[in-house]
Amino acid sequence: MATEKNILSGTASGVLYTDRRNFYVDPQVTKELWTDVAPFTTMISNQEQRAVPDPTFKMFEHRNPWVKQSFNINESDTLSANGTESPASTDYSDVDGIQGLANPADSSWIGLIVEIRSGGVKKATAIISAVDSGDVKFKAISTESGSDYTMLVGDECLVIGNAHGEGSSAPDAWSDELDVVYNSCQIFKTPLQVTGTLEAAVLRGESSELARLRRMKAQEHKMQKEKAFLFGQRVGGTGLGDASYDAGNLDSDPAEGALADGGRTDSNGNLIRTTYGIIAALEKYGNSTATHDGQNVFTVDSTYSYGSFVDDMEKVFQYIPEAGVKRAFVGAGALGYWSKMAGDSGLAGNSGWSVNLGDMKRDALGFNYRVLETPHGMLQLIPTPALRGNYNKYMAVVSDENLFHAVYRPSMYQTNIKQDNAFDGVKDQYMSDEGVGIQLIESHHLFKITA
Repeated sequence: MATEKNILSGTASGVLYTDRRNFYVDPQVTKELWTDVAPFTTMISNQEQRAVPDPTFKMFEHRNPWVKQSFNINESDTLSANGTESPASTDYSDVDGIQGLANPADSSWIGLIVEIRSGGVKKATAIISAVDSGDVKFKAISTESGSDYTMLVGDECLVIGNAHGEGSSAPDAWSDELDVVYNSCQIFKTPLQVTGTLEAAVLRGESSELARLRRMKAQEHKMQKEKAFLFGQRVGGTGLGDASYDAGNLDSDPAEGALADGGRTDSNGNLIRTTYGIIAALEKYGNSTATHDGQNVFTVDSTYSYGSFVDDMEKVFQYIPEAGVKRAFVGAGALGYWSKMAGDSGLAGNSGWSVNLGDMKRDALGFNYRVLETPHGMLQLIPTPALRGNYNKYMAVVSDENLFHAVYRPSMYQTNIKQDNAFDGVKDQYMSDEGVGIQLIESHHLFKITA
Protein backbone atom coordinates (compact mmCIF):
# COMPACT_ATOMS: atom_id res chain seq x y z
CA MET A 1 0.00 0.00 0.00
CA ALA A 2 1.43 3.40 -1.00
CA THR A 3 2.24 5.81 1.84
CA GLU A 4 0.28 9.07 1.63
CA LYS A 5 2.42 12.17 1.92
CA ASN A 6 1.21 14.91 4.28
CA ILE A 7 2.57 18.11 5.76
CA LEU A 8 4.05 16.24 8.69
CA SER A 9 6.09 14.03 6.43
CA GLY A 10 8.94 16.48 6.41
CA THR A 11 11.08 16.14 9.53
CA ALA A 12 12.79 19.09 11.11
CA SER A 13 15.81 18.36 8.94
CA GLY A 14 13.91 17.74 5.71
CA VAL A 15 13.47 20.11 2.76
CA LEU A 16 9.69 20.30 3.26
CA TYR A 17 10.23 21.69 6.78
CA THR A 18 13.30 23.84 6.29
CA ASP A 19 12.63 25.39 2.87
CA ARG A 20 9.17 24.75 1.47
CA ARG A 21 6.83 25.51 4.37
CA ASN A 22 6.00 29.16 5.11
CA PHE A 23 5.40 29.67 8.85
CA TYR A 24 5.19 33.45 8.70
CA VAL A 25 1.78 35.11 9.14
CA ASP A 26 3.14 38.44 7.91
CA PRO A 27 6.72 37.93 6.74
CA GLN A 28 7.43 41.65 6.27
CA VAL A 29 6.20 42.90 9.67
CA THR A 30 8.13 42.80 12.96
CA LYS A 31 6.68 43.97 16.27
CA GLU A 32 8.82 46.09 18.61
CA LEU A 33 8.77 46.87 22.32
CA TRP A 34 9.31 50.46 23.55
CA THR A 35 7.80 52.35 20.64
CA ASP A 36 7.83 55.52 22.77
CA VAL A 37 11.35 55.28 24.13
CA ALA A 38 12.27 58.77 25.30
CA PRO A 39 9.42 60.92 26.67
CA PHE A 40 11.76 63.15 28.69
CA THR A 41 13.87 64.03 25.65
CA THR A 42 10.70 64.51 23.61
CA MET A 43 9.27 66.88 26.21
CA ILE A 44 12.31 69.13 26.63
CA SER A 45 12.94 69.20 22.88
CA ASN A 46 9.42 70.42 22.21
CA GLN A 47 9.10 72.59 25.32
CA GLU A 48 12.20 74.69 24.77
CA GLN A 49 15.23 74.06 22.57
CA ARG A 50 18.10 76.52 22.62
CA ALA A 51 21.07 76.76 20.29
CA VAL A 52 24.02 77.35 22.63
CA PRO A 53 27.07 79.34 21.46
CA ASP A 54 29.62 77.01 23.05
CA PRO A 55 29.55 73.29 23.95
CA THR A 56 30.18 74.37 27.56
CA PHE A 57 27.44 76.87 28.31
CA LYS A 58 26.62 79.14 31.24
CA MET A 59 23.27 80.27 32.62
CA PHE A 60 22.31 83.06 35.02
CA GLU A 61 19.86 82.48 37.83
CA HIS A 62 18.63 84.50 40.77
CA ARG A 63 16.78 83.75 43.96
CA ASN A 64 14.76 86.56 45.50
CA PRO A 65 16.26 87.25 48.94
CA TRP A 66 12.94 88.35 50.41
CA VAL A 67 11.52 84.80 50.21
CA LYS A 68 13.23 84.07 53.51
CA GLN A 69 15.40 86.55 55.41
CA SER A 70 16.78 85.06 58.59
CA PHE A 71 19.85 84.31 60.68
CA ASN A 72 20.72 82.28 63.76
CA ILE A 73 22.09 83.29 67.15
CA ASN A 74 25.53 81.77 67.65
CA GLU A 75 26.15 82.56 71.32
CA SER A 76 24.06 82.83 74.45
CA ASP A 77 23.12 86.43 75.35
CA THR A 78 20.38 88.06 77.41
CA LEU A 79 17.73 90.19 75.66
CA SER A 80 16.41 92.83 78.07
CA ALA A 81 12.61 93.01 78.14
CA ASN A 82 12.65 96.76 78.96
CA GLY A 83 14.13 97.69 75.56
CA THR A 84 17.64 98.36 76.80
CA GLU A 85 20.19 97.66 74.04
CA SER A 86 21.28 94.03 74.35
CA PRO A 87 23.80 92.62 74.85
CA ALA A 88 24.86 95.25 77.34
CA SER A 89 28.07 97.31 77.31
CA THR A 90 30.34 96.80 74.30
CA ASP A 91 29.37 93.18 73.63
CA TYR A 92 27.54 92.11 70.46
CA SER A 93 25.68 88.88 69.61
CA ASP A 94 27.47 86.55 67.21
CA VAL A 95 25.27 85.33 64.31
CA ASP A 96 25.50 82.76 61.53
CA GLY A 97 23.22 80.88 59.09
CA ILE A 98 22.42 84.11 57.25
CA GLN A 99 19.79 83.88 54.47
CA GLY A 100 18.51 86.67 52.22
CA LEU A 101 20.56 89.45 53.88
CA ALA A 102 23.97 91.06 53.53
CA ASN A 103 26.54 88.48 54.58
CA PRO A 104 28.35 89.17 56.86
CA ALA A 105 26.01 91.44 58.78
CA ASP A 106 26.58 95.13 58.11
CA SER A 107 24.89 98.51 58.72
CA SER A 108 22.10 97.64 56.26
CA TRP A 109 20.72 95.37 59.02
CA ILE A 110 20.03 98.32 61.33
CA GLY A 111 16.27 98.82 61.71
CA LEU A 112 15.26 95.25 60.81
CA ILE A 113 12.55 93.80 63.04
CA VAL A 114 12.92 90.11 63.85
CA GLU A 115 10.99 87.35 65.56
CA ILE A 116 13.30 85.33 67.77
CA ARG A 117 12.24 81.69 67.85
CA SER A 118 13.68 78.78 69.79
CA GLY A 119 12.79 75.35 68.46
CA GLY A 120 10.08 76.99 66.35
CA VAL A 121 8.45 78.66 69.37
CA LYS A 122 8.34 82.49 69.35
CA LYS A 123 10.20 83.93 72.32
CA ALA A 124 10.56 87.62 71.49
CA THR A 125 10.28 90.37 68.90
CA ALA A 126 13.17 92.80 68.61
CA ILE A 127 14.73 95.49 66.42
CA ILE A 128 18.39 95.47 65.39
CA SER A 129 19.93 98.63 66.76
CA ALA A 130 23.63 98.29 65.92
CA VAL A 131 26.06 96.15 63.93
CA ASP A 132 29.80 95.77 64.35
CA SER A 133 32.15 93.40 62.49
CA GLY A 134 29.33 91.01 61.56
CA ASP A 135 27.83 90.90 65.07
CA VAL A 136 24.59 92.62 66.17
CA LYS A 137 22.81 94.33 69.04
CA PHE A 138 19.05 94.18 69.70
CA LYS A 139 16.38 96.21 71.46
CA ALA A 140 13.42 94.11 72.54
CA ILE A 141 9.98 95.25 71.41
CA SER A 142 8.36 92.51 73.47
CA THR A 143 9.11 89.14 74.99
CA GLU A 144 6.56 86.35 75.22
CA SER A 145 7.25 85.86 78.94
CA GLY A 146 7.24 89.59 79.73
CA SER A 147 10.67 89.25 81.30
CA ASP A 148 14.22 89.09 79.98
CA TYR A 149 14.88 86.30 77.48
CA THR A 150 18.16 84.39 77.29
CA MET A 151 18.87 83.83 73.62
CA LEU A 152 20.29 80.37 72.94
CA VAL A 153 22.74 79.12 70.35
CA GLY A 154 20.65 78.05 67.34
CA ASP A 155 17.73 80.41 67.99
CA GLU A 156 16.33 81.58 64.65
CA CYS A 157 15.72 85.26 63.93
CA LEU A 158 13.12 85.78 61.17
CA VAL A 159 12.90 89.22 59.57
CA ILE A 160 9.30 90.50 59.67
CA GLY A 161 9.89 94.05 58.48
CA ASN A 162 11.86 97.18 59.26
CA ALA A 163 11.24 100.37 61.24
CA HIS A 164 13.16 103.66 61.48
CA GLY A 165 13.01 106.72 63.65
CA GLU A 166 11.05 109.87 62.86
CA GLY A 167 13.24 112.37 61.04
CA SER A 168 15.99 109.79 60.47
CA SER A 169 18.14 109.58 57.34
CA ALA A 170 17.81 106.85 54.71
CA PRO A 171 19.31 103.57 55.94
CA ASP A 172 22.32 101.97 54.29
CA ALA A 173 21.57 99.81 51.26
CA TRP A 174 22.73 96.35 50.33
CA SER A 175 22.49 94.28 47.13
CA ASP A 176 23.02 90.73 45.98
CA GLU A 177 24.45 89.28 42.76
CA LEU A 178 23.32 86.84 40.12
CA ASP A 179 24.40 83.21 40.35
CA VAL A 180 26.00 81.40 37.43
CA VAL A 181 25.51 77.70 36.70
CA TYR A 182 26.70 75.73 33.72
CA ASN A 183 26.58 72.44 31.85
CA SER A 184 28.03 70.87 28.70
CA CYS A 185 26.80 69.42 25.45
CA GLN A 186 27.76 65.82 24.84
CA ILE A 187 28.70 64.27 21.48
CA PHE A 188 26.57 61.18 20.85
CA LYS A 189 27.44 58.81 17.98
CA THR A 190 25.49 55.66 17.09
CA PRO A 191 26.82 53.83 14.00
CA LEU A 192 25.35 51.02 11.87
CA GLN A 193 26.98 48.97 9.14
CA VAL A 194 26.01 46.25 6.63
CA THR A 195 27.84 44.66 3.71
CA GLY A 196 26.81 45.43 0.16
CA THR A 197 25.55 41.88 -0.26
CA LEU A 198 23.30 42.09 2.81
CA GLU A 199 22.02 45.47 1.70
CA ALA A 200 20.87 43.97 -1.62
CA ALA A 201 19.23 40.89 -0.04
CA VAL A 202 15.43 40.58 0.15
CA LEU A 203 14.62 39.10 3.55
CA ARG A 204 11.66 37.94 5.62
CA GLY A 205 10.64 39.70 8.79
CA GLU A 206 12.10 42.91 7.42
CA SER A 207 12.72 43.07 3.69
CA SER A 208 15.70 45.43 4.13
CA GLU A 209 18.19 44.86 6.94
CA LEU A 210 19.63 48.34 6.39
CA ALA A 211 16.20 49.94 6.86
CA ARG A 212 15.59 47.86 10.00
CA LEU A 213 18.94 48.83 11.52
CA ARG A 214 18.32 52.48 10.73
CA ARG A 215 15.05 52.41 12.68
CA MET A 216 16.50 50.40 15.55
CA LYS A 217 19.64 52.54 15.86
CA ALA A 218 17.53 55.72 15.78
CA GLN A 219 15.72 54.46 18.88
CA GLU A 220 18.99 53.38 20.51
CA HIS A 221 20.47 56.82 19.84
CA LYS A 222 17.44 58.54 21.36
CA MET A 223 17.39 56.22 24.38
CA GLN A 224 21.06 56.85 25.11
CA LYS A 225 20.41 60.60 24.96
CA GLU A 226 17.44 60.09 27.30
CA LYS A 227 19.60 58.29 29.85
CA ALA A 228 22.33 60.92 29.63
CA PHE A 229 19.79 63.72 30.12
CA LEU A 230 18.47 61.90 33.20
CA PHE A 231 21.50 60.24 34.81
CA GLY A 232 24.62 61.82 33.28
CA GLN A 233 27.26 63.60 35.34
CA ARG A 234 29.73 66.28 34.36
CA VAL A 235 33.32 66.79 35.46
CA GLY A 236 33.29 69.95 37.59
CA GLY A 237 29.59 69.71 38.34
CA THR A 238 27.19 72.52 37.42
CA GLY A 239 28.55 75.32 39.57
CA LEU A 240 25.85 74.91 42.19
CA GLY A 241 28.60 74.48 44.75
CA ASP A 242 29.37 78.18 44.20
CA ALA A 243 25.75 79.35 44.06
CA SER A 244 23.78 80.73 46.99
CA TYR A 245 21.29 77.86 46.90
CA ASP A 246 20.81 76.42 50.37
CA ALA A 247 21.37 72.83 49.30
CA GLY A 248 21.34 69.86 51.61
CA ASN A 249 23.53 67.29 49.87
CA LEU A 250 26.57 69.13 48.48
CA ASP A 251 29.66 66.96 48.75
CA SER A 252 33.30 67.96 49.13
CA ASP A 253 34.39 66.99 45.62
CA PRO A 254 37.51 69.15 44.99
CA ALA A 255 36.45 69.58 41.36
CA GLU A 256 33.05 70.92 42.42
CA GLY A 257 32.37 74.38 41.10
CA ALA A 258 35.23 74.25 38.59
CA LEU A 259 34.00 75.40 35.18
CA ALA A 260 36.95 73.89 33.31
CA ASP A 261 35.82 72.28 30.06
CA GLY A 262 33.93 69.59 31.87
CA GLY A 263 35.52 66.47 30.44
CA ARG A 264 38.06 63.68 30.26
CA THR A 265 40.19 62.58 27.29
CA ASP A 266 39.98 59.48 25.12
CA SER A 267 42.93 57.24 24.13
CA ASN A 268 43.93 59.76 21.46
CA GLY A 269 43.84 62.74 23.80
CA ASN A 270 40.53 64.08 22.44
CA LEU A 271 38.30 65.89 24.93
CA ILE A 272 35.15 64.03 25.96
CA ARG A 273 32.46 66.26 27.42
CA THR A 274 29.42 64.95 29.25
CA THR A 275 26.17 66.63 30.23
CA TYR A 276 24.72 66.66 33.77
CA GLY A 277 21.31 64.96 33.89
CA ILE A 278 18.36 66.17 35.94
CA ILE A 279 18.08 63.13 38.25
CA ALA A 280 21.82 63.03 38.91
CA ALA A 281 21.78 66.78 39.63
CA LEU A 282 18.90 66.36 42.09
CA GLU A 283 20.67 63.51 43.85
CA LYS A 284 23.84 65.58 44.24
CA TYR A 285 22.51 69.10 44.80
CA GLY A 286 19.01 68.49 46.12
CA ASN A 287 17.91 69.12 49.69
CA SER A 288 16.59 66.06 51.54
CA THR A 289 16.09 67.68 54.96
CA ALA A 290 12.44 67.06 55.86
CA THR A 291 12.20 70.16 58.06
CA HIS A 292 13.59 72.49 55.39
CA ASP A 293 11.25 74.67 53.34
CA GLY A 294 13.36 74.00 50.25
CA GLN A 295 13.34 70.21 50.50
CA ASN A 296 13.18 68.73 47.00
CA VAL A 297 14.40 65.15 47.46
CA PHE A 298 11.89 62.86 49.18
CA THR A 299 11.99 59.25 50.33
CA VAL A 300 8.72 57.30 50.31
CA ASP A 301 9.10 54.31 52.64
CA SER A 302 6.77 51.88 54.43
CA THR A 303 5.84 54.54 57.01
CA TYR A 304 4.67 57.03 54.37
CA SER A 305 1.23 58.41 55.18
CA TYR A 306 -1.37 60.62 53.56
CA GLY A 307 -0.14 63.44 55.80
CA SER A 308 3.38 62.96 54.40
CA PHE A 309 1.96 63.05 50.88
CA VAL A 310 0.15 66.35 51.53
CA ASP A 311 3.24 67.94 53.13
CA ASP A 312 5.52 66.82 50.30
CA MET A 313 3.17 68.08 47.60
CA GLU A 314 2.99 71.46 49.36
CA LYS A 315 6.76 71.76 48.77
CA VAL A 316 6.48 70.51 45.19
CA PHE A 317 3.87 73.15 44.31
CA GLN A 318 5.26 76.07 46.32
CA TYR A 319 6.63 77.40 43.00
CA ILE A 320 3.39 77.59 41.04
CA PRO A 321 3.91 76.39 37.45
CA GLU A 322 2.76 78.65 34.63
CA ALA A 323 0.94 75.73 33.00
CA GLY A 324 -0.91 74.86 36.22
CA VAL A 325 0.26 71.23 35.91
CA LYS A 326 3.65 69.74 36.66
CA ARG A 327 5.14 66.88 34.68
CA ALA A 328 6.49 63.89 36.60
CA PHE A 329 8.58 61.25 34.82
CA VAL A 330 8.06 57.90 36.53
CA GLY A 331 9.37 54.37 36.41
CA ALA A 332 6.87 51.52 36.25
CA GLY A 333 7.37 50.85 39.97
CA ALA A 334 6.59 54.45 40.91
CA LEU A 335 3.47 54.48 38.72
CA GLY A 336 2.42 51.21 40.31
CA TYR A 337 2.91 52.64 43.79
CA TRP A 338 0.65 55.64 43.17
CA SER A 339 -1.89 53.36 41.50
CA LYS A 340 -2.03 51.16 44.60
CA MET A 341 -2.37 54.20 46.84
CA ALA A 342 -5.26 55.72 44.85
CA GLY A 343 -8.84 55.48 46.08
CA ASP A 344 -10.40 55.53 49.52
CA SER A 345 -8.69 52.30 50.52
CA GLY A 346 -5.26 53.53 49.52
CA LEU A 347 -2.94 56.16 50.91
CA ALA A 348 -5.71 58.28 52.38
CA GLY A 349 -7.25 55.40 54.27
CA ASN A 350 -10.01 56.56 56.58
CA SER A 351 -8.90 60.19 56.64
CA GLY A 352 -11.85 61.30 54.54
CA TRP A 353 -9.55 62.28 51.67
CA SER A 354 -8.50 60.31 48.65
CA VAL A 355 -5.65 60.16 46.17
CA ASN A 356 -7.14 60.22 42.68
CA LEU A 357 -5.32 58.86 39.66
CA GLY A 358 -6.94 59.46 36.27
CA ASP A 359 -7.16 57.12 33.28
CA MET A 360 -4.28 56.73 30.84
CA LYS A 361 -4.27 59.46 28.18
CA ARG A 362 -1.99 60.41 25.31
CA ASP A 363 -0.19 63.73 25.14
CA ALA A 364 -0.04 65.73 21.93
CA LEU A 365 3.72 65.03 21.91
CA GLY A 366 3.01 61.30 21.60
CA PHE A 367 3.59 59.85 25.06
CA ASN A 368 1.12 58.32 27.50
CA TYR A 369 0.37 59.81 30.90
CA ARG A 370 -1.99 59.67 33.87
CA VAL A 371 -2.97 62.59 36.09
CA LEU A 372 -2.37 62.37 39.85
CA GLU A 373 -4.56 64.81 41.76
CA THR A 374 -2.91 66.28 44.86
CA PRO A 375 -4.30 68.83 47.35
CA HIS A 376 -1.90 71.44 45.95
CA GLY A 377 -1.90 70.78 42.20
CA MET A 378 -1.99 68.24 39.39
CA LEU A 379 0.88 65.94 38.44
CA GLN A 380 1.06 64.51 34.93
CA LEU A 381 2.66 61.07 35.49
CA ILE A 382 4.59 60.01 32.37
CA PRO A 383 5.85 56.39 32.22
CA THR A 384 9.51 56.56 31.22
CA PRO A 385 11.23 53.38 29.89
CA ALA A 386 14.69 54.64 30.91
CA LEU A 387 13.58 54.51 34.56
CA ARG A 388 14.18 50.80 35.02
CA GLY A 389 16.26 48.62 37.33
CA ASN A 390 17.65 50.77 40.14
CA TYR A 391 15.47 53.69 38.99
CA ASN A 392 12.23 51.71 38.68
CA LYS A 393 10.65 53.47 41.66
CA TYR A 394 11.93 56.98 40.95
CA MET A 395 9.74 59.96 40.11
CA ALA A 396 11.30 63.18 38.81
CA VAL A 397 9.00 66.21 38.94
CA VAL A 398 10.39 68.91 36.68
CA SER A 399 9.72 72.61 36.22
CA ASP A 400 9.29 73.23 32.49
CA GLU A 401 10.29 76.88 32.91
CA ASN A 402 13.70 75.96 34.36
CA LEU A 403 14.72 73.17 32.02
CA PHE A 404 15.71 73.26 28.35
CA HIS A 405 17.26 71.21 25.56
CA ALA A 406 20.68 72.65 24.72
CA VAL A 407 21.85 72.03 21.14
CA TYR A 408 25.36 72.97 19.99
CA ARG A 409 25.11 71.16 16.64
CA PRO A 410 21.80 69.90 15.23
CA SER A 411 21.25 66.13 15.20
CA MET A 412 22.13 64.59 11.86
CA TYR A 413 22.10 61.26 10.09
CA GLN A 414 25.43 60.85 8.31
CA THR A 415 25.40 58.40 5.41
CA ASN A 416 28.20 56.49 3.69
CA ILE A 417 30.84 57.60 6.16
CA LYS A 418 33.16 54.67 5.28
CA GLN A 419 34.37 54.75 1.67
CA ASP A 420 38.10 53.98 1.81
CA ASN A 421 39.40 51.25 -0.52
CA ALA A 422 36.02 50.93 -2.28
CA PHE A 423 34.36 49.51 0.86
CA ASP A 424 31.69 47.04 -0.25
CA GLY A 425 28.95 48.02 2.12
CA VAL A 426 27.19 50.84 3.89
CA LYS A 427 28.21 52.50 7.17
CA ASP A 428 26.01 55.29 8.53
CA GLN A 429 25.86 57.13 11.83
CA TYR A 430 23.50 59.15 13.98
CA MET A 431 25.34 62.11 15.53
CA SER A 432 24.20 64.68 18.10
CA ASP A 433 25.99 67.34 20.12
CA GLU A 434 23.45 68.13 22.83
CA GLY A 435 22.88 68.56 26.53
CA VAL A 436 20.34 69.68 29.09
CA GLY A 437 20.13 73.10 30.73
CA ILE A 438 19.12 72.98 34.41
CA GLN A 439 18.35 76.14 36.36
CA LEU A 440 16.97 76.80 39.86
CA ILE A 441 17.47 73.22 41.04
CA GLU A 442 15.04 73.73 43.95
CA SER A 443 12.16 74.04 41.46
CA HIS A 444 12.69 70.39 40.44
CA HIS A 445 11.87 67.48 42.76
CA LEU A 446 12.83 63.83 43.12
CA PHE A 447 10.88 61.06 44.84
CA LYS A 448 12.61 57.78 45.70
CA ILE A 449 10.07 55.10 46.59
CA THR A 450 11.48 52.33 48.78
CA ALA A 451 8.13 50.92 50.00
